[in-house]
Amino acid sequence: MVDVRIAETDRERTDAFAVRQDVFVDEQGVDEDVEYDEYDTDAVHFVAYDDGEPVGAARLRELEDGGGKVERVAVKRAHRNEGIGRALMDVLEREANSRGITSFTLHSQTHAADFYRRLGYERHGPEFDEAGIPHVEMRK
Repeated sequence: MVDVRIAETDRERTDAFAVRQDVFVDEQGVDEDVEYDEYDTDAVHFVAYDDGEPVGAARLRELEDGGGKVERVAVKRAHRNEGIGRALMDVLEREANSRGITSFTLHSQTHAADFYRRLGYERHGPEFDEAGIPHVEMRK
């Protein structure tokens, strides 16, 4: 059973970053200088565990307008289509709501847009390139 939590300890943050390294840098070829940025310091990080193994990650940033920016949602390849992404998003949105954040924006890789659509997100604007990967903006 998947266990999603806020990455509050050094170990949990290290685990979340390891998932991002595996998915974005190693699998998708995103440059480390792009993947890890100035927002990592202040963002709320989430990590998903399956039997103690870190298998998913995400981060949330509060924007100046009071909305939330969902970023770096990742699930290790061997654990995709097991509901881990949905579990991450559920915990992330609940935590955001507890902080008074009720509107969200995200940049979805185009292949993942249907996943977010099923969670209530709507596409806004044209496709664009981010880190060499096609994306679309989505809002909820």
